[in-house]
Amino acid sequence: MKKTFVMVVLFILPIVAYLFFASGIHNFGRLPVLTPKVGELTSFSTDAQLKNKITILGFLGNNVDQQKGTAFNLNQKIYKHFFEFKDFQFVMIVGKGQEQAVENLKKELAVLADIKNWKFVYGDKDQIQSFYSQLKTDITLKDDLSTPYVFIIDKDLSLRGRTDDEDEGTKYGFNTISVAELNNKMEDDVKIILAEYRMALKKNNAERK
Repeated sequence: MKKTFVMVVLFILPIVAYLFFASGIHNFGRLPVLTPKVGELTSFSTDAQLKNKITILGFLGNNVDQQKGTAFNLNQKIYKHFFEFKDFQFVMIVGKGQEQAVENLKKELAVLADIKNWKFVYGDKDQIQSFYSQLKTDITLKDDLSTPYVFIIDKDLSLRGRTDDEDEGTKYGFNTISVAELNNKMEDDVKIILAEYRMALKKNNAERK
């Protein structure tokens, strides 16, 4: 009996655990698409693009200095953990005239992390509002064209989120003011979408072989 018990613990339980977690990833490791085919950044004068990138999209608006908390929370809680993943980027939409404020922000962020994957895109009121409307969320931009919420956009330009969030039901974005939300929800969802693309890449590579 002792030998049987030891064999179960050493060999059977790890296999069962692996199958359980593998099944969980397969069945639940995808973020729902909430808004398919969000527009590209073509209306803005920028080299940045969303296509073929996993993007954290934010709107800092016309007063970047007041939105620094948003950027610092994201930088510390999300960006620093994932910026080395291929095709992962942060894109912040900013009002024209905020160029110097952005340069100051970038210097402050650079003290904390390599900011190579932070992108800042400038637009006027009409450009920003028109682009934001394509997200089709239940979150409204403030008068200064900012929001504390950020959004996950996948490589196919679709907005990802939650359809069964315990607090909101359908969850389009993540509140950067709440460190708990960044830690307990957004970080998990970023892990899920990165794992989703890694698994797809491995599958494609295996099929080619």
